Amino acid sequence: MAGLGATSGCGGSSGSSEKKEVAASFYPLAFAAQELGGDDVEVVNLTPPGTEPHDLEPTPSDVRELKSADLVLLLGHGFQPQLEDAAGNGDEVVDLLDTPWVNRFENGDPHVWLDPARYELIARRIGDELGTRASVRSFVSRLKALDRDYRRGLTDCARDDIVTSHDAFGYVAQRYGLHQIPITGLSPEAEPSPKDLSRVVDLVRSTHATTVFSETLVSPRIAKAVASETGARTAVLNPIEGLEPSEAEKGADYFVLMRSNLAALRLALGCR
Repeated sequence: MAGLGATSGCGGSSGSSEKKEVAASFYPLAFAAQELGGDDVEVVNLTPPGTEPHDLEPTPSDVRELKSADLVLLLGHGFQPQLEDAAGNGDEVVDLLDTPWVNRFENGDPHVWLDPARYELIARRIGDELGTRASVRSFVSRLKALDRDYRRGLTDCARDDIVTSHDAFGYVAQRYGLHQIPITGLSPEAEPSPKDLSRVVDLVRSTHATTVFSETLVSPRIAKAVASETGARTAVLNPIEGLEPSEAEKGADYFVLMRSNLAALRLALGCR
């Protein structure tokens, strides 16, 4: 998956003229594009490893990459506003949250890739843009197997409440019959008010949740505070907005991290 950790490239002059150059705004889109395009594409992930994608401010080289790419993949709907402004609205720019049936939450939750079924719709759209139907079938097969693993793994559990540091796992909860209790809203860096913390502490106690989930790329301070107050333990649930450098070095990918999330959920929920 070369290029998925890069912040910029050299536009049309850097790769083979036979390859379609794809600029992807962050990891889930870059991963799908590389898996679907294979050797026929050169993918640049504009969000480097270890960077929170919401905070990304495009550099001049990022802007050049956007302008020279044959295809620009954005999540859209303000998920990365500076990058969206820089990309503009040309024919090569694709906002994937506009894909039918992908984004159905009224609160504007963008974390659709955490639901394998919604990520499948995104992958199919990317495949259509790249013209790679054979690889789409293989990728979709892997996503359907992941969905089956989640369904089997989360059907016989002692609890169904997941306490998360921010409101990122609503699609997972909806798909697999769970109930999310977020400490903060959609912004991963929002500071909860004392009233918010008190509400979550009361919910943790009333639901007998044993785990408060923090996440990668964001400080676990608030999750640890709620866990300390309630006697719960902390664990990591990865929103897979990007890879940490250590994950990238170990060759982790979307499927590895999703199955790691499943294992963490099963342990927290007392699944059999």
